[in-house]
Amino acid sequence: MSVYHLIFSPTGGTKRVAELFTKSFCSQSTCIDLCSRSENFSAFSFHEEDLCIVAVPSYGGRVPSAAIERLRRMKGNNARAILIVVYGNRAYDDTFTELQDALTDCGFSCVAAVAAIAEHSIMHQFASGRPDAQDERELADFAAAIRSRLEAGTLSAHLTLPGNRPYLSYNGVPMKPRASKSCNTCGLCAQECPVGAIDPARPSHTDTQICISCMRCLAVCPQKARSISKTLLAAGGMKMKKSCSDYKKNELFLS
Repeated sequence: MSVYHLIFSPTGGTKRVAELFTKSFCSQSTCIDLCSRSENFSAFSFHEEDLCIVAVPSYGGRVPSAAIERLRRMKGNNARAILIVVYGNRAYDDTFTELQDALTDCGFSCVAAVAAIAEHSIMHQFASGRPDAQDERELADFAAAIRSRLEAGTLSAHLTLPGNRPYLSYNGVPMKPRASKSCNTCGLCAQECPVGAIDPARPSHTDTQICISCMRCLAVCPQKARSISKTLLAAGGMKMKKSCSDYKKNELFLS
């Protein structure tokens, strides 16, 4: 069995969860970066004996559009898939159903899923420091449980996951990163942007129509020259405080 982990993780939270899970699940795996704009995702054609761990963040209760578009180019060929949805302590809404539908449509067999918490990528006061040591233990337990069921042959593609169809409407968030005067036009943000919203010739400019507010440019900027509106950030924090402040648990779903 060849194991692949397919990850869309602009700021690292989803990657951290996926790596904690994967290292407990198996000793060797191949990573496919769904944030890459240069990768030819149409070239990925898996085999029935393969297993793919597919990890995405939840943006407003949906899968990021770039991740869905890239996954849909792949050929599953009945490879088994473990779905991991990572969210910043609010809710994952219809992320699972959208991800499951996309993977099923391109030939994957979805057999298990995990919902996990990571520090919110925009409002870092929510789920701060997660995944933590307790999360690591839980993810290891989930990985062991799935592995045991796979080896026993008791998992099937009849996996029921929470969520609705049609999916929740999502129109993005108004918080778009902008560059300050300390930007030295190194261009790293343009190079790393998952959707190409930053012009390499003018990296201080963000195309707000393309930007998905993933905050990768903030995470990678060596000058810390990019930020979002403090007013919008404060307003967003107040709006989400009630739904994001309680402690959410990780969840395991088996078929």
